[in-house]
Amino acid sequence: MKNKPVYAIDSVDHALHLAQILQQEGTLRVTDAAERLGVSVSTAHRLLAMLVYRDFAAQRPDRTYTAGPVLRPAQRSEAPVALLRRVSAPHLHTLVDGVQESANLMILAGTEVRFIATVECARILRVGERAGRVLPAHLASGGKAILAGLPATDVGTLYEDVDGIDVPKLRRELALVRKRGFAINDQLTEAGLTALGVAVRGSSGAPEAAVSLAIPSARFDRNQLPTWVAAMTAAATRIENDLAARR
Repeated sequence: MKNKPVYAIDSVDHALHLAQILQQEGTLRVTDAAERLGVSVSTAHRLLAMLVYRDFAAQRPDRTYTAGPVLRPAQRSEAPVALLRRVSAPHLHTLVDGVQESANLMILAGTEVRFIATVECARILRVGERAGRVLPAHLASGGKAILAGLPATDVGTLYEDVDGIDVPKLRRELALVRKRGFAINDQLTEAGLTALGVAVRGSSGAPEAAVSLAIPSARFDRNQLPTWVAAMTAAATRIENDLAARR
């Protein structure tokens, strides 16, 4: 039997309870959430909004809420997450200082990428925290950068049972990513956001992670691509070198 902590934080308890309900029972209206928790509708709305922000919930077109990506069974990644996060931190900060755009580190988990670190830039209009979020790998810039470094047979195996994926088309896009040395996501996963991604490779040459720059689309300028890609590639190389030195 579990006892409630003496110094329980009600807002945290409510948010976790809502996440549990969404995972176990499915869709939920704001009024249902308020009734289940015994709180006002406005409080329930704020709690659900925070769960959506952290990907524990998703809002449907009919304004009901359902479990988000974080509450789905997560596919395991072989990447050394703790080491990657620790090694990448100073290099992400250096990258952000140089280009004044937010930077992320992500890993591949099945057909998705999981963001494991974010450094935000200081500009008023900026892309915010992404750590913990999950996106389809074939759409995310970092996901495409990682996929492009995998053998074509591995990509085919990964997506052979995934509905709605044109594998030959994906392979052609990944070939272009390999040729360019970077991937781009122009508002494929979020309106108003354009991202660039480059792979971070392990000692074997296989991609272990990806560095991405997340740029408000209103500020995206293709003339800046050489500068951005060069800065990202340098950051990825420094991360690779530090990874090799610590193994």
